[in-house]
Amino acid sequence: MAIASIPGLSSREEAWPALPFAEWKDTYATLHRYTQVLGKVRLALTPPENHWWNVSFRVTARGLTTTLIPYGNGGFEVDFDFLASELRFLTSRGDVRVMELTSRPVAEFYRDVMATLRSLGIEVSIWEQPVEIPDDTTPFSQDRQHDTYVAEHAQRWWRALLQADLVLKEFRARFTGKCSPVQFFWGSFDLAVTRFGGRPAPVREGADAVTAEAYCEEVCSAGFWPGTEALGGAAFYCYAAPEPTGFSAARVEPPEGGYDPGLKEFLLPYESVRRSKDPRAYLLEFLQTSYAACADLGKWDRARLERPLIIPESLKAARGVGGGTEAEQPTIDTHV
Repeated sequence: MAIASIPGLSSREEAWPALPFAEWKDTYATLHRYTQVLGKVRLALTPPENHWWNVSFRVTARGLTTTLIPYGNGGFEVDFDFLASELRFLTSRGDVRVMELTSRPVAEFYRDVMATLRSLGIEVSIWEQPVEIPDDTTPFSQDRQHDTYVAEHAQRWWRALLQADLVLKEFRARFTGKCSPVQFFWGSFDLAVTRFGGRPAPVREGADAVTAEAYCEEVCSAGFWPGTEALGGAAFYCYAAPEPTGFSAARVEPPEGGYDPGLKEFLLPYESVRRSKDPRAYLLEFLQTSYAACADLGKWDRARLERPLIIPESLKAARGVGGGTEAEQPTIDTHV
């Protein structure tokens, strides 16, 4: 079956679409709050996990999913389908509800989400105030200001997010120490993967419960976020916490990547990635060199944390590894 493509776009333009911030910022602001409504439902109903991994979403072939949320003797999930411009509610009983993703005030979206959950027998209450949006504390039920949803803009952002997810998962596979999933945090509206160095971190003075748990160990975190208009829009990032001495002056490749002293992060513009000859390789170089700066300057035990993947003999046999000449064997990548 043929897969439809977007008319007028090359395959690379379709995979790595342009994301001019000024063009889609209103949809971004609205969608940020839409995801927070469902994120807070997930937060309210899931058992807590280390570093708040229980609250995050995952990227799918059509958008984002809350993944399974436990409720009663079963569970449910809610999926943002950006291709169909739908929000889908699915329960383990087989129930399906669909809401259209369209321009409407956040207050109406919040009202309809909570009504849909009640219609499915799901009772939940959430703290309505948005988080990690410093200039706005308007409760969801009162927010009639943010009401823009342009389907094309949401789709472009999701296509970029999908590519980021694929590359970050490849990057994650190189690390065999403790590592987070590649996950979408609806608070900061970014896709992230976090590597852990294996040592506890100094206590952060004045940190709230969320921050204290997130950074209780030494970490190197990388990801993708929409950015700001002042920063030129979407960017990939990498930061170390705590930041080792010399990190800000470390050499990171490609040259378009640089350290932002205000954010205390290395940033690589999304636009430079999408315009490169090989976006995947270009981005992996940034991720690897910025991580290496953190791990080397932080004196992480890289030999332990990046050991070659141990492949069970049974899996080798299933893949046809072992026996025959070297030239006859399939390659299993154990690069670190």
